[in-house]
Amino acid sequence: MKTFEDLPVWQAGRELVKDVYAVTRRTPFRQDVGLCDQIQRAAVSVPSNIAEGHERGSTADLIQFLFYAKGSAGEVRSQLHNAEDLGYLSPDEGEALRERARGVSRQIAAWIQSMQTDHFKRGPKFHREPDRRWEAILEAQGLERQKDGRFVKKTNQTEDGKREEG
Repeated sequence: MKTFEDLPVWQAGRELVKDVYAVTRRTPFRQDVGLCDQIQRAAVSVPSNIAEGHERGSTADLIQFLFYAKGSAGEVRSQLHNAEDLGYLSPDEGEALRERARGVSRQIAAWIQSMQTDHFKRGPKFHREPDRRWEAILEAQGLERQKDGRFVKKTNQTEDGKREEG
């Protein structure tokens, strides 16, 4: 994809914006200026962050902005619950719009996941090597790092095959 306008996920974000604006223009929803503004801003943020991340030119920035867009899709869903609770939307309307937002969120999540494979080089914000200086200090105190990142007391194997703490 050469431009963000070609991205299906960006196009789906635009559809979400159109749908949100359509329901927020109706009375009594439009009279609740605060909720109207909040949900509209959240909806607009979805395709805006996709576009900005795409234009940044680095995988790390793209992933960061996709997470922002995904967060905004979640905010739209939350605000739709509020609108439904306040009687501005029927349960069916609210669920249909939340499903559209979930669909965008799923597309974003799949794209993020596809970039977090060995095929793509992760940016420094998303893949940091452990600080070896800190590791050396802990090792000097008899601790070793486990595969899951935890540190535990070192154990030594004795000549008779028994393990003893180091």
